Amino acid sequence: MRNTFAFGLLSAAFCALPLLAASPAYAGLDACNNIDVSAQANCSVQVMGGCTAQCTPVNFDVACSGELEASCSGMCTGSASVSCSGTCNADCMTSCTAQPGSFDCSANCNADADAQCSGECSSADNMNQCMASCKAHFSAQCSASCSAQPPTASCTAQCNASCQGSCTAESNLDCQVKCQASGYATCETRLSGGCTAECTQPQGALFCDGNYVDTNGNLQACAAALKSELNINVDVSATSSGNSSCDSSGCQANGQAQASVSCAFAPSVPSPNGKYGALAVLAVLGAACFRRRRAR
Repeated sequence: MRNTFAFGLLSAAFCALPLLAASPAYAGLDACNNIDVSAQANCSVQVMGGCTAQCTPVNFDVACSGELEASCSGMCTGSASVSCSGTCNADCMTSCTAQPGSFDCSANCNADADAQCSGECSSADNMNQCMASCKAHFSAQCSASCSAQPPTASCTAQCNASCQGSCTAESNLDCQVKCQASGYATCETRLSGGCTAECTQPQGALFCDGNYVDTNGNLQACAAALKSELNINVDVSATSSGNSSCDSSGCQANGQAQASVSCAFAPSVPSPNGKYGALAVLAVLGAACFRRRRAR
């Protein structure tokens, strides 16, 4: 009974967090440890056996590249051999004027990444890691350069930012790839333990397009950032032993182990007094989320 109550309390706390905390502001995908993910990515929470099977180095490349890019940025100051002159601004202006009000500075900046990364990584010992490092670097530089330019900014301002971000990424590319390469082994070892542990917990582990997302224990914040920044809804229905749903009647999960799901609402709760007040709040809010285990 004590374990059942503790488990219920933990689930209640998980579901209640978005209701008790103020809505945070998200800058990029810092809440997801700077992972580089596209707006078309398929993100889902996994648990148990199928989840653990995905906790392998090949699925850590994207997560590690996001973390390593930030740590390497202070060591890479750019190559003087890279020129920022050329056709970038002219090509960008043509594209921008053809899309008034809907031009995406970061997307335009990142358009150079595939070609640049393919060339940089063509002879790499580990091409997957090299490509992940390269794309994470482009994504970070483009985001940093374009973040100050709103969609309403002039094409001149947006294109200057886009081309500057792309050029900065290119000038630091070789240094970034080499710097990140030295950190993958340590990063993968650390993520392996964290991923496996999350797979055995009720909240599960998050994967986007098969790549593990290191949420640093803050799955709710990362899922909210994916929704806020990229309009990606994290799928919590696909699990190894059950399914879950969240609708107007509350949140429900079936199976032996299941990802916790975030409730969109909860009943109003009176302000309790006394030393058990906080527990009472969580208990009442937790009533909106309940779990049912199948007989083994």
